[in-house]
Amino acid sequence: MLNKISKIVQLTPVLMAGVFICASTLRAEDKPVKPNIHVLTSDKTAQKLGTNAEGNERIPGDIHKFSMGIGIGQTFLRSDLHENGNDKITPELYYNYSASYSFDFLANLHYSVHHFLNRSATIKGLALAIKGKAFQFDAFSPFFLGGFGFYLPSATTVVNNISTETRQQLVFGVNVGAGAELRLNNKYTIGAIAHYHDPFDVRQDVGGNLEGSYMKLLLMVSYTLN
Repeated sequence: MLNKISKIVQLTPVLMAGVFICASTLRAEDKPVKPNIHVLTSDKTAQKLGTNAEGNERIPGDIHKFSMGIGIGQTFLRSDLHENGNDKITPELYYNYSASYSFDFLANLHYSVHHFLNRSATIKGLALAIKGKAFQFDAFSPFFLGGFGFYLPSATTVVNNISTETRQQLVFGVNVGAGAELRLNNKYTIGAIAHYHDPFDVRQDVGGNLEGSYMKLLLMVSYTLN
């Protein structure tokens, strides 16, 4: 009799532990699945999300991917550029390289001529920037960007009924922006971006410097090449 009681006492902790483990497992399986907001703070975070994700859950996109994009929208001129040209709809070219799960390298190439009466303003630029993703909700991600670029602004003015073109010079400049994008699938992404460019002033032989900046508000579509 004493032996039986001793065995029961010894087995009791083991049985209690088994009941606790089973109850915990059932409780975890009953929890509802909530939408996932992935805060992209590091590569390790995104890789962990990818490893633990179920088959029907979207996770941050692959890295080391090359994309080409086309943007189209309104260009708003400022300062001397605005005095000699009208705002208008212009096309853009974008190149994107996903360096990590949180940051991309972005290059923007643009060229447009803006006319106003018998004057005009021309903007040419190659803007380079780092794009940072704030977070990712499903396949949607807002982002911000900033960097430097190379610009060749010019204008044609009329002085004493004589058409005069400003001196052209390649200058440095800054660019900043913000937007949001939605991955449709592994190849196509759509989005919108507000991109501000501020070239440094161009010194003129006669008169003041050529000043001006411009803002672009664009709708975009991009295609992943690899």
